[in-house]
Amino acid sequence: MLVGYARVSTDGQTLDAQLIADAWADTTTPHGELMITILAGLATFERHLIRARTDEGRKRAQARGVRFGRPMKLSAFQIKEALARREAGEPMADIGRSYGVSHSTISRL
Repeated sequence: MLVGYARVSTDGQTLDAQLIADAWADTTTPHGELMITILAGLATFERHLIRARTDEGRKRAQARGVRFGRPMKLSAFQIKEALARREAGEPMADIGRSYGVSHSTISRL
């Protein structure tokens, strides 16, 4: 049973699709192309609404003091202590090992 077909132009820029079961989605006719264009416009509009609501929620959360991103591996006290040990000349690998983090974490402090 043939459900439909799709044809790509020789320049690779356009696509014609014809679904036999759904004549309204036949992009080879002006009516079908209009329907697909309207649906694509509605989908884009809905995506913009979702993004606006997400941004609004994110701003409200930040105003409440919510922190985003990955939690810190070290507490403020541990960071201060690790910096003092690094200034004293202790190898970063040893400092990281004592806190259970990599030497890269210590080097970024």
